[in-house]
Order: sequence, then C-alpha cells, then structure tokens
Amino acid sequence: MAVPSNTQNRLALTAVCLAALMSGLEISSVPVILPVLEKQIGANFTQLQWVMNAYTLACTTVLMATGTLADRFGRRRLFIISIIAFGLTSLLCGISTTAPMMIVGRFLQGISGGAMLICLIAILSSQFAPGNARNRAFTAWGMVFGFGLGFGPLIGGIIVTIASWQWVFLVHVFIALITLILAAKNVVESRDPQAHALDIGGMITLSLTVLAVTFYITQGGEMGYASTQALGILVLAAVCATLFIFIERRHVHPMFDFSVFRNRPFLGALLGSAGMNFSFWPLMIYLPLYYQSAVGTDIIASGLSLLAYTLPTLLMPPLAARWVNQFGAAKIIPLGLLGIGGGFLLMRYGINHSVGILPGALMAGIALGLTNTPVTHTTTGSLPASRAGMASGMDMSARLITLAINIALMGTILVTSIRNRLMAQFPSIPDAHYWQSVAEGIAAGKNLPPEIATLAHSSALAAEALNSGFSNVMLYGALGVGLLALASHRIFSGRQRSPDCAMPTEQ
Repeated sequence: MAVPSNTQNRLALTAVCLAALMSGLEISSVPVILPVLEKQIGANFTQLQWVMNAYTLACTTVLMATGTLADRFGRRRLFIISIIAFGLTSLLCGISTTAPMMIVGRFLQGISGGAMLICLIAILSSQFAPGNARNRAFTAWGMVFGFGLGFGPLIGGIIVTIASWQWVFLVHVFIALITLILAAKNVVESRDPQAHALDIGGMITLSLTVLAVTFYITQGGEMGYASTQALGILVLAAVCATLFIFIERRHVHPMFDFSVFRNRPFLGALLGSAGMNFSFWPLMIYLPLYYQSAVGTDIIASGLSLLAYTLPTLLMPPLAARWVNQFGAAKIIPLGLLGIGGGFLLMRYGINHSVGILPGALMAGIALGLTNTPVTHTTTGSLPASRAGMASGMDMSARLITLAINIALMGTILVTSIRNRLMAQFPSIPDAHYWQSVAEGIAAGKNLPPEIATLAHSSALAAEALNSGFSNVMLYGALGVGLLALASHRIFSGRQRSPDCAMPTEQ
C-alpha cells in the first residue's frame, strides 16, 4: 500500500470528520422535530418511537457485519458505498409524506449510517500511522462526532425554524456529496487478508431478538401485553435468543465470545455501556416532547435547553481521563453511573416541585461525560489486542441494544402513566383502549379530545398528566442506571478469574 501524502491524509481526515458529523447530527437532531412530524405527516406516538428506533435497530443489525465485510472487500470501497447510501436514504427521509415511509427511510438510513460509522473508524486505524498522527486523527473525529451529538438539537431547531423539517434530512445529501468527493480521491484502500467469515446466524438471531422485544414493548399497549399475538412475539424473542447463544458457543469466530465475560474489567465496563444507554440517551428522544408539550417552549428554546443535557458530555472527557489515571476506571465508571441516576432523581424533583429539569439535566450530562471515555478505553483495553475489534463491537452492540429497548420502555412508561392518570380522573369511562389512544396523543403533543375537554380544563389536565408520566420515566431511569452502577462496582471489585484476559495496569 502506497504511503499517503500529508495532503491526502488531511483531506481523508476531513472526509471522515464530515461523515462523523452526519452520524452525530442524525442521532441528536431528529428528536427535536418529532412533535413537528406528529403534526405535519400525521405520525402517532408509536410511529414517532419507531422513527427513532428504526435507525437504532438498523445500526445494530449491520454493526458486526460491516467490520468483516470492510476487512474482506476493502474499507475505502465500503465507506464510499455507505456514504452514497446515506445520502440517498437521507433524501428518502426528506421527501417522506407519511409516517410508514419515514420509518422505512430511517431504517435504511440506519443501515448506511451504522456501516459508515464502523468504516470510518477502520479507516482512521489503517490510514494513519500509530502514534501522534493516529491519536490526532481520532481526537479530531471524536470532537466532530461529539459536536454533532451535542449541538444537534439546537441545529435541528434552527433548521426547522428557518426552513422546514425536511431540511434536517436533506442537508445530509449535500454533506454526503462533499464527503464522497473527498473520500474517493484521498482515502487509501486497505484490507485484511486474514478476515474471518461472517457470523450470519448470530447476526440474524440477535437482530430478531432485539426487534421482537422492542416490538412487544412498543406495540404491547395496543395489542394487549397478554394477548396471544403479543405472547407469540415474546416466544419468538426467547427462541431467537436461545438460538443466538447456541450459535455463538459453536461458531469458530463468533460475534460474541461469551468467555470474555469472565474478564471482570471488561464486564464491569460493558455494564457501564448499558447504563449510559439505559437512561441518558433514550431520554434524549423524549426531552424535546417534554419541553415543547409540557413546558410549552418553542423548538429553538427546546434545542437551547437540551444543551444543558448534551454539552457537558463534550466538556468532561479531559477531566475523566485525568481522574481515571488518578483513581482508576473501576471507581470512575460506577460513580459516573450513580451521577446519571442522581441527575434523573433531580430532574424528577424539578418536575414535581416546579423547579424545572435544568439542574438535573446538567448533572446527568456531567456524569455521562465522566463515564463515556473510561468505558470505551476499558472495554477495548482490558482484552488482548487480538480481541480489540470484537470488544469494540460488543461495546457498541451493548449500547445500541440497550438504547433500542429503553426507547421503547420509556415510551411505554410515559403513555401508561398518562393513561392511568386520566382513567383515575374519569372513572366513569373505564375503556382502557380509548384512554390508551388519548394518552398516546397527549404524549405526542396533542390536547385532550373534544368530548373530554368539555369535562375538564383541557390544557391543564394534559400538562398534569404529562408531568406525571415524565416523573415516572425519570424514576425508572434513575433506578435502572443505579442498579447497573451497583452491579458494575461489584464486578469491578471482585477477583479476576481469567488471568489470560487481565486488564493492563493503569498508570
């Protein structure tokens, strides 16, 4: 492979950073426009959940396959294909006129976005020499990706205000075109002649398991959680999960090597990955709905308010790195998770006592910023270098799977809490299915239907029910991440049973 020039490397890094910017923006800018989608394309609350979850589930589906395909057929080639696909699927999302069309577009966009993200990481590792050059490249990529995540809500709000919601997606068509030109001319092709065969069985069974569980949670309120159809979906999830474990234990090169769970630092950090995506990131999907529906802020004010939640995640990693060197990841990761839980409890207090959620959001963001970098370094650094790719894949899978399931769970808790509050207010109307529909409407930003509004102060009751729902969501998030923090601490504190997988000593 020819050694690329400095100019080539700079332009290749620019292409990678533009791809990272698109990835970050597409994750965090879309939640802000969900209330707009509800009004303009008629999406109900369940469909809004799928607009977000379709992207996450698609990313999970291609995550482990992309690395193997890129190693075998060329990282540059697959990167270019994924950029083209991301631009085209962004166009599809931007011209969507119905919720089902948007959901299909988001799923296809998630496939291309997940592939693009994995390829760009592989390109950074192959094009830049180990040492300062590679460290600078990864730092630049991380900063741009973090910028997209952190400022995405505000950027999305600004785009909707000065143009329309369609441009939140259409802007990626133009960024993808620039990225494609830069990548085609400057990214150097690389392959791994030792690339392993795809674990197709593991990929399919894991994807079906997560999809079935998410579908059960999201659609259960409409189907009835104990209905024959819903229970059949649960049985499908259990069968697929069992097959996944069976396949992985017998595959020569599995996606998930379960033996690494004996490595306590790796498992403790993996629980940290799950903890961050159990509470912090899924709540980001619903915070714009809270600000715009319960608080009554406009879309720009919602984006600005969300900066308190996202901006600390960009500012805290340098301090996290210093603290890890001083105290060790085994202390920082569980404490960071507890900090996220404390932020959720503080947000819940703010909702119930008219203080507002800003202080709790700030605390949760700071704690997330302290947790993320130690988690990433520990999952990849606690296993031998030969297993770094698998460790990274398992880390990302844990994040995305937990995110997908908890987007669904938080939505279910929100709608169920609103429904129960309304049914308690109107005991003379005991129809649970009717109230389920009304609750989904309120969660998506609607007011009470006319036949109910005449019996109560419509806007006040809807806001009260929304606050009750979000209060329970915050409690769920706090308890979940708190339990994972305790589990992570217990695992980190135990004795290492697998010396061949021991974590390198921290300096």
